[in-house]
Amino acid sequence: MENNKIVVAIGRNALGDTFPEQKENVKKAASAIADLVDAKYEVVITHSNGIQIGMIQTAMTEFSRLDSKNPVAPMSVCGAMSQGYIGFDLQNAIRTELINRGIYKPVATVITQVRVDPFDPAFHTPTKVIGRYMTKEEAELEEQKGNYVTYEETENGKGYRRIIASPKPIDIYEIDSIRTLVDAGQIVIAAGGGGIPVLDQRTGLKGASAVIEKDYTAAKLADMIDASTLLILTSKEGIRINKGTENEQFLGKITIKEAENLIEDDHFNILTSLPKVEASINFVSAGENRRSIITSLDKAKEGVLGKSGTVITK
Repeated sequence: MENNKIVVAIGRNALGDTFPEQKENVKKAASAIADLVDAKYEVVITHSNGIQIGMIQTAMTEFSRLDSKNPVAPMSVCGAMSQGYIGFDLQNAIRTELINRGIYKPVATVITQVRVDPFDPAFHTPTKVIGRYMTKEEAELEEQKGNYVTYEETENGKGYRRIIASPKPIDIYEIDSIRTLVDAGQIVIAAGGGGIPVLDQRTGLKGASAVIEKDYTAAKLADMIDASTLLILTSKEGIRINKGTENEQFLGKITIKEAENLIEDDHFNILTSLPKVEASINFVSAGENRRSIITSLDKAKEGVLGKSGTVITK
């Protein structure tokens, strides 16, 4: 029996920066997902939450500042909120698009916890910048709490911002629920924002102050449900190397070995393209007859048909 399971990882460009933007933007993602469902794929969706979790964390921190009786919400709680909020918009947009096409399939969002290692080196070298800009005094207060801060100047502003760890995913606790829903013919939205990072403490799970890179979790999710395809959707049609030089090259179909050589030669941006390539390698190398496709949202169907994107295989 042919394996038609596909995990679709949606990037931040598909969501937008505000409530109204997201509600409108998810319609495009819903159309791309519906194309895959129409092509008889069993679809599991995961998504970014970079803007949303920062927005929620800022709002909850401000709420605590205005009313001292309310403690600041932990990052794990903010992550759970972002999964529910994004899942709500996504599942309703997908449901509407499917019904408009005469397709009747349930869509479900699973609030997903992902185990991380408390000794992961990422906790000592945080890389994920979140939340609003702070004054120097506010930044010093964050450091007194044991949090990391960094100073940045961008086109959006300048000042101090909180920076948190991005550990690697080890396990997905709700994987049996996800498998059950997929086997029942449902479209599943899971592990949003890389999942809620948690630490295993005997019979309990404790939220970690971290954000997991969603591409690594997408690869773990795809492996654990034994998908045949990992589809990573970004703002670009694929990956280019040596950009802006006479040796600029678009990467079409490449092997794991070729991808690993390109990593060794430092061809990928550590915060953007590198996680996508490493996640692809992790997924493809863990099973047989697998492929990972990196392409843009509007080229999703073409990517699956082999007509667009960077495709990584064995």
